[in-house]
Order: sequence, then C-alpha cells, then structure tokens
Amino acid sequence: MERSEQKRFDKLYQKHLTTLKLQGKSKSTIDLYSRPLRRVAAFFDRCPDTPNPMT
Repeated sequence: MERSEQKRFDKLYQKHLTTLKLQGKSKSTIDLYSRPLRRVAAFFDRCPDTPNPMT
C-alpha cells in the first residue's frame, strides 16, 4: 500500500476504533469488528474504501 493510502487507512481505522469505544463496546468486540478491516486491507493491499480500479 502506498504511503498516502496507508496514512488514510490508519486515520480511518483509528476513527473506527474510537467510535466503537465511544459506543461502549468491549475490547473483544472491538477486536472482532476491527480484525476484518485489517485483513481486507492487507489482502488487497489498499484501503477498503478505495473504489475498484477494474470498474
């Protein structure tokens, strides 16, 4: 993932974590909701909200 895209992902990921904490979710729930985002980003090597370049 490019540096600018990684920074965008990190910012969005932190916002996601903060929102879950503010909602009062437990640590295990936050981990459960956040792990798929990290895995998708790693698998596709880009930020999950980036549009598909093939469409």
